[in-house]
Amino acid sequence: MAWKNDQVSEDETRKILELARKCLEVEGDYVELGCYRGDTSLMLAEILREYNVGIVEKSVEKPAKKLWIYDSFEGLPEKKKVDFSEMGKEFEQGALTVTKREVKERFLKAGLPVPVIKKGWFSDLKKVDLPEKIAFAFLDGDLYDSIKDSLRLIDDKVVSGGVVLVHDYMNSALPGVTKALDEWLRNKKYRVDRLDSLAIIFII
Repeated sequence: MAWKNDQVSEDETRKILELARKCLEVEGDYVELGCYRGDTSLMLAEILREYNVGIVEKSVEKPAKKLWIYDSFEGLPEKKKVDFSEMGKEFEQGALTVTKREVKERFLKAGLPVPVIKKGWFSDLKKVDLPEKIAFAFLDGDLYDSIKDSLRLIDDKVVSGGVVLVHDYMNSALPGVTKALDEWLRNKKYRVDRLDSLAIIFII
């Protein structure tokens, strides 16, 4: 794959793609909450294109998988107290802004199927805005509320055998991410692994 993600390390990217491939045999679609420029989205779209073409060519009776991506397309929202860190001063309100059109055009230029792209603050999204069944979820919202809302949206939608990935876990520049995920996990019995700042939750 020709794309690189300047927000995610190479090791994290390899793990994301490895798990995305493993989830191809799990029922449900793929979602990314916090797509920014669409770097990871493009890689996921290529994996899904190969899978969808493959099942058609082999006449396998499996439903095609869709990619759904979400972003405010207005940059980061306002921080809460829990998000403040001396190391994360660059993550201010409005940072990491990109337009929905720019992201869509990247897919068109790459010759990849354009995913379902939804614009909106995660706090305004409803569960019906996401697919009914999710096999793979990548959450990269950077701040406490964004991750908390993302987890609320996918809760009970990720099927058994699916995977939830949360970026910036234990990242001292973005402490709100860790707090939001730890709160969500408090009453769960999921297996959790970690690679750098990537939390990997295996849904049972």
